Amino acid sequence: MTPNTQIIANAQHCARLFRLGRDIEAALNMVDLIDSAMPFITSLPADQQAESTRVLSEILQCQERQDWLGVADWLEVEFVALCNAVDNELNIST
Repeated sequence: MTPNTQIIANAQHCARLFRLGRDIEAALNMVDLIDSAMPFITSLPADQQAESTRVLSEILQCQERQDWLGVADWLEVEFVALCNAVDNELNIST
């Protein structure tokens, strides 16, 4: 299992917690999730880093509104797609 596969699994788990209404536990997990993903995100080209900033901003805006389903959706769809882009970029580079 690659580190990025673990990040994707953690994002999906975190999204499930938000969907279950366990927002405090999910928010704590999300902090760890984003911290673990940052080294991979910063390795992306500038245009993909801009996209990652947009995705993270949308997640945080949903969190500020306490829109837990929105946070879950962004984590499961866009954040996972972002992680897959990192995997693709790393595979192309090697």
